[in-house]
Amino acid sequence: MENFTFLSPTKIIFGRGVENQVGEETKVYSKKVLLHYGGGTIKRIGLYDRVVKSLRDAGVEFIELGGVQPNPRLSLVRQGIELCRKHNIDFILAVGGGSVIDSAKAIAVGVPYEGDVWDFYSGKAVPEKALPVGVVLTIPAAGSEASKSSVITNEDGWYKRGLNVEIIRPKFAIMNPEITFTLPPYQTACGAADIMAHVMERYFTHQKDVDFTDRLCEATLKTIIKNVPIVLEEPENYQARAEIMWASTIAHNDLLSTGRIGDWASHAIEHELSGIYDVAHGAGLAVVFPAWMKYVYKEDMDRFVQFAIRVWDVEMDFSNPERTALEGIYRLTQFFKGIGLPVTLEELGIPDDRLEEMADKCTNKGTKQIGNFKKLGREDVLNILKMARK
Repeated sequence: MENFTFLSPTKIIFGRGVENQVGEETKVYSKKVLLHYGGGTIKRIGLYDRVVKSLRDAGVEFIELGGVQPNPRLSLVRQGIELCRKHNIDFILAVGGGSVIDSAKAIAVGVPYEGDVWDFYSGKAVPEKALPVGVVLTIPAAGSEASKSSVITNEDGWYKRGLNVEIIRPKFAIMNPEITFTLPPYQTACGAADIMAHVMERYFTHQKDVDFTDRLCEATLKTIIKNVPIVLEEPENYQARAEIMWASTIAHNDLLSTGRIGDWASHAIEHELSGIYDVAHGAGLAVVFPAWMKYVYKEDMDRFVQFAIRVWDVEMDFSNPERTALEGIYRLTQFFKGIGLPVTLEELGIPDDRLEEMADKCTNKGTKQIGNFKKLGREDVLNILKMARK
């Protein structure tokens, strides 16, 4: 097990009706905030009205900035930064899913910075200050409500890049599973793939003697495998929705990273898909992850055998361990198919005429490698994309 420091300071407020506490939680930090959200969904389901009432009852003023898109855009982040500076705002309240939260985090680091906020995402600078961020979560998927991560898409070149720093972890996350009752099935399924990918990026490690976190990862995966089919059949099943929502947070608050070195190559490859083609991140991961697995499983057959047996209940074939490993990958692929997700680039609607461009962008034209389970160069990334075609 590797040495580690674990910090997860986000206050989790979980359960029915907890969004009504947002005003009291927010006023601890500020009496004037940016209310950041996406489209009209939060207004259609009445969440916007409840949040606004709670803020006003607590004496908190707010300036609104809606319009966050999936794969959140740098242009809106810059608009939010200017809005905060103009109105002397010192707290960002994100009401939405991962895209809204990631956008809020980007605004939070951009406000006190004299340069361009993209510097942080392109690796030119590291943020030293950030406005505090609070969250009312609407979609269990990205885990951004308690993570140190933010991913933003730059429309100039369609680069999708991430920032990972402790200072952007939200101060609180308000999580009511009832809010997720109206999520469309496809969005629910995409969220499930995102959650599972966050766990699997950590699970596939060469680190030995990490059985405790192995078991935590496996339990999180099995929780998603069990409950997602339930909510697709019963959208208002509170208990199943609650299991998924809590698993989403645990999958990405770094508890499952403790003592181990993760991979993250599949996320890097998928960012090129959704950066260029604007597909749902979870759907892209459902395509990329099985292809990555087929490309790298021989690097550590035992770990893939363990994944198959413990997560998918595959019976061990002692005469042919490779068959066991491949069966685990097959069952993951079938699970994604079964919940309505694409598992090939063709099904995702992505042509194969820009695969080399994506491989170039992912590896900076071959000058860097990605991943840890197997170090991947440009040709490796291209091969994985080709494997994912059909």
